[in-house]
Amino acid sequence: MREESNIVSLGEGFTPLLHAPRLGEEMGVPNLYLKDEGVNPTGSFKARGMTAAISMAKELGIRKVAVPSAGNAGGAMAAYAARAGMEARIYVPQGTPLVNRLECPILGAKVTLVEGSIKDCGRVMREELDMHEWFDVSTLKEPYRVEGKKTMAYEVFEQLGGEIPEAMIYPTGGGTGLVGMWKAFEEMQQLGWIGGRPRMFAVQSSGCAPIVRAFNQETERAEEWQKPTTVASGLRVPSAVGDFLILRALRESRGAAVAVMDDDMLASTRRLAETEGVLTAPEGGATIAALDRLLADGILSGTETIVLFLTGSAYKYLEVMEMLVKN
Repeated sequence: MREESNIVSLGEGFTPLLHAPRLGEEMGVPNLYLKDEGVNPTGSFKARGMTAAISMAKELGIRKVAVPSAGNAGGAMAAYAARAGMEARIYVPQGTPLVNRLECPILGAKVTLVEGSIKDCGRVMREELDMHEWFDVSTLKEPYRVEGKKTMAYEVFEQLGGEIPEAMIYPTGGGTGLVGMWKAFEEMQQLGWIGGRPRMFAVQSSGCAPIVRAFNQETERAEEWQKPTTVASGLRVPSAVGDFLILRALRESRGAAVAVMDDDMLASTRRLAETEGVLTAPEGGATIAALDRLLADGILSGTETIVLFLTGSAYKYLEVMEMLVKN
């Protein structure tokens, strides 16, 4: 970045890496850590990507930004666009969590509700807007969001005292965070900071698991998932633009892709709250359910240092929190 004055920041990043001793004891994983991204501005890891994307957009003279979103990316873009003085248009599915539907217009963005999935949102956005006039901030449609999200890997490395974990479990919708972290670890290797890289594990909902299916079928690309359904809106992504990059990272790292049931995801979300006092979005709960599976199947032994990524705050999911109370 040439001009420091173009940096658009709300204090994102440097989120806690919490040791989880009580949950780890229950699961037989003494070196279990939680990367709590829910404390970022607007309550999710999406802030990392949007600070980079909007900062560069500002430096390049862009004044209008648009994005299709499952929820949290839209909220983050609205916030950073407001701070930069840009116009923002956000297209979200009709079933997007209430908080996302409220925060975006309060932040000054124009919101369009679309019937269907985030893929349908992208289609409607391109039909309605002149994309020569509006800058498309969609996942992996521009080069900057991934640069912001890779900072999660650098932080984990720093917070573990210059070491890397043996395994990382990441809830995967569009997958930019996983792709970005894999890129960061490659950079660390090239710098001579680390010798190897962690095993990367992607977790999806069984109601929308295109990456899991492609991984199991040993294909290079993931076919679109028809009729995606899950309470975790961030995982309700029927096709990922960077599917081949996600799959490559999983295979190169000797990792895997795991699908979990929504019921297990929700039970794990509550389990985390009760054992560690951390309220996370259901995507974070999915990582715990996935770890249960990986341990049961012998893919992980429990002796490893394992980092679970809690990509958002439970406070973005009032409907899910109400479900947890009722159950």
